[in-house]
Amino acid sequence: MVKTRDGLQLATEAHGDGPPVLFSCGYCTTRENFRPQVAPLVDAGFRVLLWDYRGHGESDAPDDPAAYSMGKVLDDMADVLEALAPCPPGHQPCPPGHQPCPPGHQAGAPAVLAGFSFGGLASLHFALRHPERVRALALLDTGPGFKNPEAQARWLAQTEKTAGILHAQGFDGFLASRGADTAVGRRRELPAARAAAAAIARQSVAGVAWFGRRISGLAPGCIDDLPRIQAPTLVLVGEQDEAFRRAADVMAARLPHATQVVIPGAGHVVTIEEPEAVNRALVEFLRGLPE
Repeated sequence: MVKTRDGLQLATEAHGDGPPVLFSCGYCTTRENFRPQVAPLVDAGFRVLLWDYRGHGESDAPDDPAAYSMGKVLDDMADVLEALAPCPPGHQPCPPGHQPCPPGHQAGAPAVLAGFSFGGLASLHFALRHPERVRALALLDTGPGFKNPEAQARWLAQTEKTAGILHAQGFDGFLASRGADTAVGRRRELPAARAAAAAIARQSVAGVAWFGRRISGLAPGCIDDLPRIQAPTLVLVGEQDEAFRRAADVMAARLPHATQVVIPGAGHVVTIEEPEAVNRALVEFLRGLPE
């Protein structure tokens, strides 16, 4: 567990040694969604970091709606990196929450941020806020948020609908709905999909619902800021993920150092539906990064 600067406990995992790669999950999902990526990336020489957002997975799920905001998610991401991605040799760790670091201190090793769906948008915002902490980005079936107010309103209505399903039917109802295709994939018989669904079912209904209403549904877009991000970026999307194919094209065009990969036959949850293709693309991208 990693303690946040406002006193919550976040569930995390760290596997392997080498350059750190932090995986951030989609709304309603948990770190279990990235289980198929752990062993292949560790075998390739990377340190794989997983975490559950506040309100998600095995992390604390406060009842206070004021505990949920995009700013707090970005602070949580910084706290997780400071705890799990140690400083390079010769640097002293920066005090938690200290901005900027004093001379001779560093908040931790620059990390690759790998974000799926909402996790990709959060990773983009983190890269804009803390560019010195980001070695590269891997954006998996995600987008830069909405610029059109009507599109933003439709997305907020969708998150409210999901919250309503959770309160009325719990996670069993959510996992039985079509919406679960965006959380565990379309091939629910796969062992990884079953494990992901089991982890989702154990979550706090109230925590996930507050996260949707206060964070995911209100998350600001950053499409106009994409040219500011100088980190090498992998934009990866499932061939059949119609909701995010256009978003992937936009990000690949606007990010200065982007490489786009389309995974054949995959829907939204590429990490579970086509893990071997995703892992090959990730390892190739990570091994090609400059030292």
